[in-house]
Amino acid sequence: MHQQQDGRLALLAAGLALSGAVAYVLAASRLRRRGDRWSPLRDLSFTAGAAGLVAAALVAPPGGPFTAHMAQHLATGMAAPLLLVLGRPVTLALRSLPAGGHRALLAVLRSRPIGVLTRVPVAALLDVGGLWLLYRGPLFAAAHERPWLAALVQVHVFAAGLLFTSVVCALDPLPRRPGTVARSAALVGAGAAHAVLAKLLYAAPPPGTGFGAPDLAAAAELMYYGGDLVEIALAAVVGLRWYAASGRRLARERRRGARAEPPASASYGQ
Repeated sequence: MHQQQDGRLALLAAGLALSGAVAYVLAASRLRRRGDRWSPLRDLSFTAGAAGLVAAALVAPPGGPFTAHMAQHLATGMAAPLLLVLGRPVTLALRSLPAGGHRALLAVLRSRPIGVLTRVPVAALLDVGGLWLLYRGPLFAAAHERPWLAALVQVHVFAAGLLFTSVVCALDPLPRRPGTVARSAALVGAGAAHAVLAKLLYAAPPPGTGFGAPDLAAAAELMYYGGDLVEIALAAVVGLRWYAASGRRLARERRRGARAEPPASASYGQ
């Protein structure tokens, strides 16, 4: 019975991810047909993220049960969200929707709940705090026995990872665009908490479970080193965004200085 429910939920998750990829590609094609520019690399990134979600839902990773779960966690909560965010889906929606849809989406983005959720500490707490509750409390064992709860946990892992990645990268419009220092601090703090949790899992499994020592060690190492790779990629995005913003600011200052400087002939005549 549980396997049938798990299979239906996996198919539903894969279908939603595939539908999102199709909608993205259609919206990007609509932009290009009307003459707007949209990088194909964004299409590639978003579709790769959607493909990662489909694979996490339908393909059983190799290794023990906890190692397989951890591979799905990394794909669903870290790697896929980064690839999706690099595709800038909110920006694409704002540019491709008709006027009514554009206004409706802007109203959602400017709403109070979105303003609260996109605060850096809130996004970091939902992402990392949820993982600590999952792996250091009874939630993991309970979800193993209840498919509906396991599905809710997976939804939270994906949604929290997507929210945190969106806030840290700050590629799409946000109600308040956090500064580089705040985003960098959140990334460093989340990375440290993620690493500590991986080391604790190496020593002891989630309460109420009995995974073997080799499976537990492999899962903890996957969480530690796989998480590091995604966090390094996030840090690269933050650094490149800061570099680009600094370059634009310097160019504006130079233009203002050039306009303010008197012509050479006028200064010589004086």
